[in-house]
Amino acid sequence: MNLWILDPRSSIQDYLHGMRKILLLLLIPVCSFSQPTKPTLIPQPVQLQVGEGRFLLHAASAISTSGKDEASQRIAMMLSKDLGRATGYKLPVRAGGVMTMNTGNILLRLNAKPDTALGDEGYRIKVTSVQVTITANKGAGLFYGTQTLLQLFPVEIASVTALPSMKWEVPVVDIMDRPRFGWRGLLFDVARHFFTKDEVKRFIDEMVRYKYNLLQLHLTDDEGWRIEIKSYPRLTTFGAWNVKKVGLFGDFDPGKGDEPRDYGGFYSQDDMKEIVRYAKDRFVDILPEVDVPGHSLAAVASYPELSCTPGAETYKTSSGENWWKNDPKFPGFDNTLCPANEKVYTFLDKVFGELVSIFPFGYIHVGGDECTKEFWKKSAAVDELMKREHLTTYQEAQSYFEKRVEKIVNAKGRKLIGWDEILEGGLAPGATVMSWRGMQGGIEAAKLGHEVVMSPTDYCYIDYMQGDPALEPPCYDMLRLSKAYQFEPVPDGIDPKLILGGQANLWTEQVYNYRHVQYMVWPRAFATAEALWSPKSGRDWTDFMRRVEGHFKRYDKAGIKYAPAVYDPLIKARKGEKGALVLDTENELSDLSTHYSFDNSFPDAQYPAFTGPVTVPDNATQIKVVNCRGGKVVGRIFSIPVSDLRKRAEEK
Repeated sequence: MNLWILDPRSSIQDYLHGMRKILLLLLIPVCSFSQPTKPTLIPQPVQLQVGEGRFLLHAASAISTSGKDEASQRIAMMLSKDLGRATGYKLPVRAGGVMTMNTGNILLRLNAKPDTALGDEGYRIKVTSVQVTITANKGAGLFYGTQTLLQLFPVEIASVTALPSMKWEVPVVDIMDRPRFGWRGLLFDVARHFFTKDEVKRFIDEMVRYKYNLLQLHLTDDEGWRIEIKSYPRLTTFGAWNVKKVGLFGDFDPGKGDEPRDYGGFYSQDDMKEIVRYAKDRFVDILPEVDVPGHSLAAVASYPELSCTPGAETYKTSSGENWWKNDPKFPGFDNTLCPANEKVYTFLDKVFGELVSIFPFGYIHVGGDECTKEFWKKSAAVDELMKREHLTTYQEAQSYFEKRVEKIVNAKGRKLIGWDEILEGGLAPGATVMSWRGMQGGIEAAKLGHEVVMSPTDYCYIDYMQGDPALEPPCYDMLRLSKAYQFEPVPDGIDPKLILGGQANLWTEQVYNYRHVQYMVWPRAFATAEALWSPKSGRDWTDFMRRVEGHFKRYDKAGIKYAPAVYDPLIKARKGEKGALVLDTENELSDLSTHYSFDNSFPDAQYPAFTGPVTVPDNATQIKVVNCRGGKVVGRIFSIPVSDLRKRAEEK
């Protein structure tokens, strides 16, 4: 710091000017150190102001609601339960705005006159040193406000056991928040592997923390039919069960034929109604998906007459995964419903008729993806259909199917939504398109005036690997957290009003248990949540990661599994001079260093680090690597055989 020294030749004005400079210099560090810490909120609110001071929740605190409506009371009770779990406090809920004179209370208030800035799902939070007030136009807004409030508490609030010695403080803040999109979805595939009713509820509990409001349940596929349909009981007595296989998807043996079929399960209609009510209480709509006309092996095996192929019931394999016979262009047997078979439309009419009594949401998802046409090409009935309807391609035959299905869905009072393949051959008049093969299908549909949900593999397929293939469960592609965070649902030049929102999808061919579900979903679903809720202009990777790391600490307290892949390097291999094998590394975080060994020992921060390309020594059999930050190991140690690295180099 430069100090002003009084000179005898200086005027009194010079002296005063110098003293002002000294005072300003002295004040600068004081102000910088007093800046409050920004909370680690996901998704980022629209407006956030952090003030001075703290609000303290204590054993005598209470939660009050401005009215006696059912939604406000339910939200207050859920908040009391969430806070009580870690604090040990039994926070009473009082209706009608009744507050005690004590400090430390929380008020949930519905606006008597709508706040136009908030819409149906927005909220305001005002935290003072005395109390917390959450205001909203509707119950959904109050609920999302409580989820933000929980994130304002210390990470220990996520603990599953009471921590009586903790001081439960919240920073003084002023927040105004509202969602960017109305469709903020996650897909949970319960068809490839069955997950229990309680596991689905837990999935809902975890997604609403981040303001997701749509759960798509993938209820049917080749591996199993998971929803009771009383008109067709074999869908669940037969089609929901298989022989358990554990290993790599696509590599299972076909089975011996005499193994017990006791692996799988299904939801009774009462089970699913209970799940729907549970979701609705948390402002989540459930979108049922019955994937047709492809991906229908469970249905065809249960009712062979729905297929174009006689004797289809013999093709129900041990697990459903190996029907392709390793050649996706020519499947080994028929897993499609026949578009020329009137029994198919009777079947779907009854299936959808029962679904609408379970799912009140305004859409039914009919799949439409990856429908092989090979067996249609062999069907005389399909040939006759195409001649009668003047169809020139088999894509048009599927379009005929989709248009008839839309009429069935519309007759039940629902809208049809399907994967972007339903565009091929002509889109049904009122269909909504969920674009998964990149953004192009959504762009094409929007240009035709159709509503779109963006769900591209590039950013939203959370069944993909999250890091280096040597470390992650194998899959056919990779989606790192930094790439997921780049998701932008509205393409340039497209009317944003036609983009309903977006969705991240968890397919479970290779997900066998709920702990692995959590590992695959988090933290990548943090990124999707922020893309769908927060303003586009506030996107900042460095700040996002600051907040993600805060939520990792919450998950540690809550016992929720998450993927630490963001701390791990990708190892790149290429051919160098004279056949040498040259390696380099790629990290998502700039403050990480990658350390390695070729001598089979376990590297740490004292080992050599990648500062540029590294040549693999002659006779080395493997490399072991680990990422460090500030001299401490933060990533996972993993090894890659040199033989695998050579294969990577060959793939370049």
